[in-house]
Amino acid sequence: MTALASDAGRARSGIVPILLCVVPFSQIPLDAYTPGLPQMVVDLAADAASMQNTVTAYMLGMSLALVPVGIASDTLGRRKVLLAGLSVLIAMSVACALATSASLLLGLRFLQGIGGCTCLVVAYAVAADCFRGRELTAISGLLGAAWGLAPVLAPAAGGFIVELTSWRGVFVIIAIAAAIVAGIVAFFLPETLPADRRAPFDPRRTAGILRDALLRPGFLAFVLVFAAAASAQLAFGVVAPFFYQTGLGYSAAIYGLVALGLGGVNLAGELGCAHFARFMPARVMGFGAFALFLAGSAVLTATGMTVGLDFASITIGGALVLGGCGVLCPMMYGMALGLFERDHGLIGGLISALCYLAVSGAMAIAAVLPEATQAPIGWLYLGLCAVAGTLLAISLPSTRQATPT
Repeated sequence: MTALASDAGRARSGIVPILLCVVPFSQIPLDAYTPGLPQMVVDLAADAASMQNTVTAYMLGMSLALVPVGIASDTLGRRKVLLAGLSVLIAMSVACALATSASLLLGLRFLQGIGGCTCLVVAYAVAADCFRGRELTAISGLLGAAWGLAPVLAPAAGGFIVELTSWRGVFVIIAIAAAIVAGIVAFFLPETLPADRRAPFDPRRTAGILRDALLRPGFLAFVLVFAAAASAQLAFGVVAPFFYQTGLGYSAAIYGLVALGLGGVNLAGELGCAHFARFMPARVMGFGAFALFLAGSAVLTATGMTVGLDFASITIGGALVLGGCGVLCPMMYGMALGLFERDHGLIGGLISALCYLAVSGAMAIAAVLPEATQAPIGWLYLGLCAVAGTLLAISLPSTRQATPT
């Protein structure tokens, strides 16, 4: 029995590196091309809001596909659905590189989001197939760190690609990298959902599961805090190129380096979640991260109203926000998913869909905010903090309560 348990543990551990390669491809298409947004405005004869809305289009595609993809992975198995989604992502990335108008690019980005969503929901479903309790929260932190590598590396790499080629080259690189990951999945990822645990599609059963999930204590609170933190992360990636490049006059490559540093702070938060989740009370970790989020929001608002557009203020405020949200995102996702024993594809899809629908709304607001100073994005963040802080106070267990293992 001990040998068998050891073999199973090694098999589960071997899956984690593959998931760490997969999960960033839900996020890379959101971040890698953002240094090219100002160039795209000129190249496609569009306005800034239209180009910023290419991010929103991607997230809408993700949002609407997450639940169907989750159901499909519970019914057909994880590998088939993941490989199909990666194929769509590759094809749409090539098509985006060839786009000739803003309206066409918006449609292609929507379809690209459908493909990219599989990398998020299926990766977390595989993790939930293999891990439980604190271990699942810790693995969620690792996956969150991999997801967080996109804001760290993708804008920096994208900035240099834009400088060397153009924004179109970024989409070509995304397609090539996604094809490599698809090969890794095809050859090395085992199926983690055996046929006897799959759930044949039944609309009434599915509706019942969704209803029970929405009514389960704590579930919606965790999801909405996740949505608030993810909105803050992604909104900064959309407005920051215009702060640094258009407002302050830095090049795409310089902005990429700044994004690299800020993304490193976000990554530190994700890794902090993976480390501290194993022993730190959830309430302590959650409110510690929230304090950083709130402090960064206050810095952006106050300096925007007093100093105006300023490199140091934007960078310090953004770092505090991204560090706090880096902890909150994987923590909330893992806690919400950990409330359930099965149907992890469907539940993961529901979590992500609710999150990204909320994020899409926040991104639409961010796209029309004035960019003369950082104060408007600071006020948006303070509103998100009000929601997140209230829900954390209600939903996180008291430090006196035992945390399940």
